[in-house]
Amino acid sequence: MADIRKIRVLVVDDSAIVRKILSETLASEADIEVVGTAPDPIVALDKIQRLKPDVLTLDIEMPRMDGLTFLKQLMSTQPMPVILISSLAQSSVEIALEALRYGAVDVLAKPSGPYSVGELRASLSSRIRAAARAKLRSAPAHTPEPARVIALAGAPAKPVAPPPLPAPASDPTRLIAIGASTGGTEAIAQVLTQMPAGVPPIVITQHIPPMFSRTFAERLNKLCRFEVREAVDGDATRPGLALVAPGGFHMVLEKSATGFRVKIKDGPLVCYQRPSVDVLFTSVAMAAGTRAVGAILTGMGNDGAQGMKRMKEKGCYNIAQDEATCVIFGMPREAIRAGAVDQVLPLDRIASALLNACARAANERPSTAVPHPTA
Repeated sequence: MADIRKIRVLVVDDSAIVRKILSETLASEADIEVVGTAPDPIVALDKIQRLKPDVLTLDIEMPRMDGLTFLKQLMSTQPMPVILISSLAQSSVEIALEALRYGAVDVLAKPSGPYSVGELRASLSSRIRAAARAKLRSAPAHTPEPARVIALAGAPAKPVAPPPLPAPASDPTRLIAIGASTGGTEAIAQVLTQMPAGVPPIVITQHIPPMFSRTFAERLNKLCRFEVREAVDGDATRPGLALVAPGGFHMVLEKSATGFRVKIKDGPLVCYQRPSVDVLFTSVAMAAGTRAVGAILTGMGNDGAQGMKRMKEKGCYNIAQDEATCVIFGMPREAIRAGAVDQVLPLDRIASALLNACARAANERPSTAVPHPTA
């Protein structure tokens, strides 16, 4: 039997302990090989040329050259999948989210104790496999088209005018639910920044470590025409507000006297994730039914497929991002295969489709043929 080609990984981190943890974590994986380690980007540049890795794990704060500067240089000269390994310090979190804009595929919290090491071991190998299959995005400087300027090229003082969109529904009992994983921070940014002020209530679950979710929401709040913030337990949904599930906790939608509120709770991982898209979508199905619209965006694995299926069974209208515009097509593909999706659309058409569907009468189910995945 021919040997399976292993995914070649280069670990770049100034901490010898972290390099050891990452290398040992991956050593037991039959399909992954750590071909080398580097204590800083200067050494890494030489090893990339000699060792030809398939995936890089990259620390943010390093001597001789910081991780973001290195990433920008790498993506402009020799693009490859990069997974960021970041501390939870506020400055590192902000830089890590900036690095995702410049083409990094994923971000993981740097291990700092026995519990976080366990969390890392549970997810690192699957993130490596996903990164090896990921479609690399262009850096912001290479994406000047107007529809993407807001999401990818920094925050202007006033956002440019969005493409024509329908008037948003002001009914607080209508709702948009969005789930995403790998590549999702930029996908969500592109969807939300195309929406006008007064958009229907929005709830979002993005697979993201603790601390990162708050900075992610703050960044979106600067870019969007409506308020975006990290959800806290008991938050009421309302038009003109998007709530992002906090990293490390599940977010659940509940009915309230005037519409909906969210509950933030601990609990076991679902589909290896916390927050889980399945948890959010299942609660949306039960609380909102036909008054909700769902979107599942780029991401690895199958989180969200069963929750979206329950949404569809309850009369929700569901949209999936298409394969061509996904960094990883895993989550949308599984939702489509589960029969949970009404429309499959490229990323730049999802915002208008969500608003169109949400603007319809709550008891009217849009009639759209269900597409099937091509792969």
